[in-house]
Amino acid sequence: MFAPPAEDLVKQWESEQARLRQQVVDEDTEDWQRSPDFSGLERVGGVDLSFIKGDDVNACAHLVVLSYPDLEMLYEDSQMVTLTAPYIAGFLAFRETPFLLEALQRLERNQPQLLPQVVFVDGNGLFHYREFGLACHLGVLSGLPCVGVAKNLLQVQGVYKSEAHQSQIAALQKGGDSFPLTAASGKVLGKALRSSDKSSKPVYVSVGHKISVDTAVRLTHSCCRYRVPEPIRQPVLLVHCEYPGVLACSLLVSALLLQYLYEVTWHTPCAFAAPLTLSLRQYDVSTPFFAILV
Repeated sequence: MFAPPAEDLVKQWESEQARLRQQVVDEDTEDWQRSPDFSGLERVGGVDLSFIKGDDVNACAHLVVLSYPDLEMLYEDSQMVTLTAPYIAGFLAFRETPFLLEALQRLERNQPQLLPQVVFVDGNGLFHYREFGLACHLGVLSGLPCVGVAKNLLQVQGVYKSEAHQSQIAALQKGGDSFPLTAASGKVLGKALRSSDKSSKPVYVSVGHKISVDTAVRLTHSCCRYRVPEPIRQPVLLVHCEYPGVLACSLLVSALLLQYLYEVTWHTPCAFAAPLTLSLRQYDVSTPFFAILV
């Protein structure tokens, strides 16, 4: 467990964010971005850092590169990492960026021909307390166009999960529909996007670096088979495949919850959940993530 953050560390990080914020480019810089069908775009990347509840130190840093527009896997890289920086709201990038940047640099050294032309980041970009979220941080340090895609609304700068916001979501009729996330200042920090006809729950898209918000929204929609764009969805699926103890933890939690609810409701032992729980407990107790729960 990390010690409480020192005030001087927060000030240092605020200063660093302000300095790097000046380097963000929030307009289109590449020819393919100006094409209606993104002609010239061949590789899209996605990065993610996956945790298990109860462990805020060990994580899996993941990078994938997919072909575009087919969204077929070209490259994937998974590394278990140990985080050393503390978690402070609004400064997530200082914990996660070094490992995500390292994955991109590893790819550039070993297979430069597969370096993505744009990177999707599971998190926010300009839609942030100080307009410099994880997607901006990674974009500026890597020099690559980046798009931030968050699954949950960050309530910041006058944007709240209000009745008006819920009404705007309800008005999104089909995949590709969006509405702006406008700060109290009047500045548009991102957009809420209904990314798929299959899901009425939006994702929140914002500029990371070297791309405009409208192009970021258009590109995000074009990369969605489901609610979450494939470059971000694929790392999660691969983590479960390559580190099955992570998946086993999730299943164990579900089995225990099922057993509890059944027994509370019917006041009788749950015969079918107990064997599942036992088998999951025996799955891989050597896995650090799994050991948290067993």
